[in-house]
Amino acid sequence: MALSLNKAFIIGRLTRDPESRTTPNGTRVTSISVATNRTFKDKDGNKQEQVEFHNIVIWGRLAEIASQYLVKGQEVMIEGRIQTRSWDGQDGAKKYRTEIVAESLQLGSKPSGRSGEGFAPAGGSEASQDKSAPKSEEKNAPTNEDVEEIKIEDIPF
Repeated sequence: MALSLNKAFIIGRLTRDPESRTTPNGTRVTSISVATNRTFKDKDGNKQEQVEFHNIVIWGRLAEIASQYLVKGQEVMIEGRIQTRSWDGQDGAKKYRTEIVAESLQLGSKPSGRSGEGFAPAGGSEASQDKSAPKSEEKNAPTNEDVEEIKIEDIPF
């Protein structure tokens, strides 16, 4: 039996306010962009920082929550799967976009600390609502001390 897993966990800050729309069949979809950074030392021992930008797509009730509560600069934790879409561009060339389709999200602190500390689960996914998970797993969950903060000034948008 071959194993297969497509799971992504992203903790970062929104680079822009959520963009929300409704599909023709009435389903809500919200798009966000999240910046994550990592700090490392180069071969000369100098501290370097690398920023990655992630496109996130959120569907249904979770999309409504994201649209209502998320703002540019806010911390967020996304759990989802990686998906690549393709389409034909106006120039006839094949275009590709890799994104994370959110299955759950947790709201973090807003810019300037306007909300509570840490992450608060948002509804919509069984994973974010599972009360039967052992308490020991909570000790391994990332805390604000474990996550290097992305400063809003560092986001180039």
